[in-house]
Amino acid sequence: MHVNDKRIKLIVQRRIVFFSVIIFIAKIGAYHLTNSVGILTDALESTVNVATGFISLYSISVALKPRDIDHPFGHGKIESISASIEGILIVLAGLVIIFEAVKRLYNPREIEQLDIGILIVAVAGLLNYVLGYFSIKTGEKHNSIALVAGGKHLQSDTYSTIGLVVGLGVLLLTEKAWLDSAIAMLFGSIIIYTGYKILKETTSNLMDEADFKLLSDMTKILWENRNKNWIDISNLKLLKYGDAYHIDCDLTLPWYMNIAEAHKEGDEVANKISEYFPYPIDFTIHTDACNSKMCKNCSIFDCKFRASKFEEETIWTIQNLIKTAVI
Repeated sequence: MHVNDKRIKLIVQRRIVFFSVIIFIAKIGAYHLTNSVGILTDALESTVNVATGFISLYSISVALKPRDIDHPFGHGKIESISASIEGILIVLAGLVIIFEAVKRLYNPREIEQLDIGILIVAVAGLLNYVLGYFSIKTGEKHNSIALVAGGKHLQSDTYSTIGLVVGLGVLLLTEKAWLDSAIAMLFGSIIIYTGYKILKETTSNLMDEADFKLLSDMTKILWENRNKNWIDISNLKLLKYGDAYHIDCDLTLPWYMNIAEAHKEGDEVANKISEYFPYPIDFTIHTDACNSKMCKNCSIFDCKFRASKFEEETIWTIQNLIKTAVI
């Protein structure tokens, strides 16, 4: 990825932080106007938006640093760490919201100027959706887990805001004070679930959990562009660090190839993956020599050293490619 493309992530996150602060101030103002714990729910989540926005901004700036001696794979993992922190803060915010809602249920306060409060919350929710959409699209385009996680959080805030506005509208019409606490408890639970989903996704990334969708795409690319000299590919591993991927695999080639020829075949594998795989990639390709046991599945029909007749070609699948080769 070009340096200027990487800087786009930083610019986008700065804008998100700026607007998150504005939205937070607006919601706090709406809470003081109305005295509604439901609106306080929205304001507390905006507190998380601001905090996680600054955390994401810092993590993206660190992730942009080039790899060095201390960080040979780069600094990209910090994006997953920041997204995990965001998930934890979201869960905590949800718990605080539920606590405040229960407390207000037993100690109700008079709600005022709810119509103005509803308008402020609705506009803030719409702005959050636009910011979230922009963040997710930029994160997907530039492969930033921090921007995607932040965008999903902002959009979940919008969805909860829609429900909140509907609930506050009912409260405005019925004037039943207990609805305020009920609304807050409902959306506090939704917020906790959102935080849990973000935590689950980022933890998988931190634990380097296999991404079978990407592995499936890569398997298809290799099979459709297979060179007859690529007798087998095995021990395929794919790790994600920020916006970059690190791919390791074992490439089995005819035993009679020299080092230069084997190196050229390895480069071709890397080039074919890079051609169809739209992310920065570091490759480590280990070459192995074939043996006589592989002749029955080898499609090099003019091989002078064939030990047995060709029987059938082994179709490459994820299971075949991630297995450890037995040479």
